Amino acid sequence: MKHIIFILSLILSFSAYGQQPVHNFTLTNVVDGSKISLDGYPSCTGLVAIFTSNDCAFDNYYTSRIKSLVDRYAGKIQFILINSYLEPEESIEKMAVEYRTWDLHIPYLADKDQTAMECMGAKKSPEAFLLKNMGNNYVLVYSGAIDDNAQVPTDVKETFLVNSIDKLIAGQKIEVPSVRAAGCSIRRK
Repeated sequence: MKHIIFILSLILSFSAYGQQPVHNFTLTNVVDGSKISLDGYPSCTGLVAIFTSNDCAFDNYYTSRIKSLVDRYAGKIQFILINSYLEPEESIEKMAVEYRTWDLHIPYLADKDQTAMECMGAKKSPEAFLLKNMGNNYVLVYSGAIDDNAQVPTDVKETFLVNSIDKLIAGQKIEVPSVRAAGCSIRRK
């Protein structure tokens, strides 16, 4: 009973600060067939999970911006891509082929049972989730849009994800914990 009360108080304390616990999950990396888990990154400050797809035009608009983010935060923040789409053009085999065209060097995870999608509440792609490492656990501290202009990178005025990552690294409170993502809807199974 004491353990249950402790766990409930821990969850409530995270919720009070806008931080939702994210349960560990294990997914297959289509790049090399390895298994990737959140608990496989115990020493990073934070982790960014970006839900993406092979075919959504909005995802294609962000490929170079994601590459820039990965380069900018190398050694500070871990990035992963997650594909939860169930359509035939989003198969694991087609994911691996598409990944080779992106010139990214981060895991691309197949979430065909939609476990990670459910853990984080993903609804669209691209949709970003910034997770803060709290020892052996992760909590969600930002979710939503990468920035405010999917189609024209030069017209971006608000860099929601960058602002949140910078605040996380600096140990500051993230003022805007969620911004509605624009993109393609992920169909649930």
